[in-house]
Amino acid sequence: MKPYASLACAALLGTAAAHAAGQVTPEAGAAQEQAPSPAPGRSAAAKPDATIQQVTVSGSRANDTDQRRLSTAGKMVFGREELDRNGDSNVGDILKRLPGVTVGGAPGRGGGGVRMRGMGNGYTQMLVNGERPPPGFSLESLPPDQVERIEVMRGPVAEHSTQAIAGTINIVLREGYQQKDIQFRVSDSVAKGLHSPNVSLAMPGKSGQLGWLTNVMLHQNRNENESTTYDRSERRDGTPDSEQLLRGRSDARSRGLHLSPRVSYTFDNKDTLTIQPFLGVNRSNSRLANEVERIAGSPDYARLLQASRSEATFGRLFGNWLHRMEGGAKLDVKFGAGGANSENSSLRRSFGFAGEPLRVFNDSGDSRFRSANTGGKYTKPVAKGHLLAIGWDVEANRLEQVQVAEDDGSPLYEESGASLAAKQRRLALFAQDEWDITERWSAYLGLRWEGIRTTSQGAGKDVKNLSRVWSPVLHTVWRIPGSEKDQLRASLTRSYRAAPLNDMIAAPGISADNSFVRPDRSGNPDLKPELATGIDLAYEHYIGRTGIVSASGFVRDVDDLIRRVVIETATAQGLRWISRPANIGKARTSGIELEAKFQLSDLFPAAPNVDVRANYSRFWSDVEDIRGPYNRLEGQAGQTANLGADWRLKAIPLTLGASINWTPEFAVQASNEELSRTGAKRQLDVFGLWRFPAHTQLRLFGSNLLSQNYDTARSVTLPDVFTSTQSRTYATVGVRLETKL
Repeated sequence: MKPYASLACAALLGTAAAHAAGQVTPEAGAAQEQAPSPAPGRSAAAKPDATIQQVTVSGSRANDTDQRRLSTAGKMVFGREELDRNGDSNVGDILKRLPGVTVGGAPGRGGGGVRMRGMGNGYTQMLVNGERPPPGFSLESLPPDQVERIEVMRGPVAEHSTQAIAGTINIVLREGYQQKDIQFRVSDSVAKGLHSPNVSLAMPGKSGQLGWLTNVMLHQNRNENESTTYDRSERRDGTPDSEQLLRGRSDARSRGLHLSPRVSYTFDNKDTLTIQPFLGVNRSNSRLANEVERIAGSPDYARLLQASRSEATFGRLFGNWLHRMEGGAKLDVKFGAGGANSENSSLRRSFGFAGEPLRVFNDSGDSRFRSANTGGKYTKPVAKGHLLAIGWDVEANRLEQVQVAEDDGSPLYEESGASLAAKQRRLALFAQDEWDITERWSAYLGLRWEGIRTTSQGAGKDVKNLSRVWSPVLHTVWRIPGSEKDQLRASLTRSYRAAPLNDMIAAPGISADNSFVRPDRSGNPDLKPELATGIDLAYEHYIGRTGIVSASGFVRDVDDLIRRVVIETATAQGLRWISRPANIGKARTSGIELEAKFQLSDLFPAAPNVDVRANYSRFWSDVEDIRGPYNRLEGQAGQTANLGADWRLKAIPLTLGASINWTPEFAVQASNEELSRTGAKRQLDVFGLWRFPAHTQLRLFGSNLLSQNYDTARSVTLPDVFTSTQSRTYATVGVRLETKL
């Protein structure tokens, strides 16, 4: 299998790396092993664990790699070293560098959602400690200091919800069992002269059988944005309506507090009880000013001023009780509760070309979300090489919402301002068997049934929606004979995407400048879940102690695809464009993903102490009943790539690193009438890390150093509308001091 490893290196890193990989013979590769390879069987898995415990490891790289290699269901683990490497201010910036992951929105700004395999929001399942986070939670608001590791699973597994057509990203909050010192971190980042400081403190403790870890972080973000938008539109009869150039400038400020204490108690019988609350408070204010340059026709306004504010408070309690029984059996029970309150308001005033006031548009909302859940998993070795698990998940959610939208004091919808209450109940049962078929062949068989019932009252219509999904999953890994470092993976899975609650309830979202490209938004209570059948194949070659080269491919066939459809509807204020989600038919997506991660000395023994990371992904998709050639899944880029390296100098305690992220321009035919385009993104990040004595280090970092403009465009044929926006982006530089007390 050595030629395949060399080929993958060549594809990712160029001819030089491929040539170097070709120089490593099987005998030399075996000589580089520091410990014997583990037996692939479940019962033999204790052997590699024992070997790891005998080796002093700096960071978590070796453990991360071993977890990936030994897992039957493909899983990538990224620990503290990866999280700390570039000094990122939020988890979204970290995710953009992971294999097959893209982040929407302008470079350095985020806000566009996290996508695995290029698939849009909802296809990628985001979890915090294995559970769905509450509304109001966003990756941009989660500081990396609060995270212990990130787990990326490309295929669904039975013990988690199978709402993971593209895959699952599980963010595990900080754990206390490894930490002994108080960790203090203070940093400041600057973009366009605006400072964004943050301070974090992690304090562990232990008294007898009780252990705890308290994590707290305060942060403030400041940013300014500038954009230029060109709009051209025609009336239905083909006569020109307006042509204009809109220049926008906005500034925003947000402040937040995050707290995640963790308490763990070990009983005399070795049972453990863990309680981990997660609390967050975010406040933000923003101002927007738009100036219109009239080219032709009659634009709606010459100037628009907008002031917005939002407040969000969310919390989640994670609880876990682990009970060990005879014969290696375990009962793992989880429980939790959470809630989120959010308020937002926006006041927009428009003015004519003579400076006269035109319209006052007021939009405000208030929502309350509450949830409770419990679940568990019972595992027991039932035969040699068999680890059987059965479990359950029960979750209850309630959402209360009030939305007010007024134009010059008059409601835009009859139900605007009415209260809305929605309830959602979820029940799931699952069973799985991890089976070591032979010494080199392991399989994971799982079956999950999940039912979701949604009801709501208010907003002019009662809603009832019930969905039930069976999800069989099969994962298998074969460790190739004669090569302890090579293995093949295959998966056959059934996954789904349930319609989001906000897509089913009928609470309207109002657009101040209503048009086909800026429609109001409403829900559809009759949505069915999207169902997907998927096949995954992967080849993995492990290099040295921590390196890997892999090549994988996937196919997903999706039924009942959900996509928003824009229609014109009569309202109290006349005809308005409204966007509603609908099941439009079938789609297929496929792709290949290449990855390489290794120390340069694994290929060249005399090479400097450099870590290399590279990945490349290529995606295809096709949506039936929408004309080509751009009838792709919404938001899916055709390609993405990352390249990075870290150099740890020997003579001085300095580490230098850089990474570049690339996503080319792509177009998507959203409907037969609408085509959208997204510009290319290139993001260069660098850092330097100086380690002082007494557990102190200073990190200097820069992100989005290329500062390239971000372009988007939409065109519509009936009526003819074209709009394009160019947004400026800015480089961010910062400093971060980390110390252990």
